[in-house]
Amino acid sequence: MIDPFYVLLWILRLAFLAGIYVVLWAIARALLRDIRGAARDPVGSLGRLVVVAAAGEDPPAGADFPLDAVTTIGRDLGCGIVLDDPFASTEHAALTYRGRAWYVEDLGSTNGTFVNGAPVEGPTPLGFGDELQVGEVRLRLERPRR
Repeated sequence: MIDPFYVLLWILRLAFLAGIYVVLWAIARALLRDIRGAARDPVGSLGRLVVVAAAGEDPPAGADFPLDAVTTIGRDLGCGIVLDDPFASTEHAALTYRGRAWYVEDLGSTNGTFVNGAPVEGPTPLGFGDELQVGEVRLRLERPRR
């Protein structure tokens, strides 16, 4: 005859094992959902710069530039945002996303970088809606499109 204690012990062991598999299945499902979501939005932009005004035709007003965690601005083709402006330096400024805030830093440009009309000296915090001036181009920092 089988002892009821051992039967109950085996049932508890199997229930515990089934519980572990259910938790592992839920974790795998959540990870797959995150991976699929990241695949749908590979850019994952943290913000964007929108051209408010420019003296020349390039970039046109309303142009939209998505931002990475570190984005350089200047005339050089290696910059993240290339501006065809004679008053912009080759590598004029850098935008960085640190923690939960944006910072802009002038990279030793000749004509300087301005935030809301004030000259940038060292890393300067930049909020959504602030205007950044590089050469004769004014850009507004906006939230990313979702």
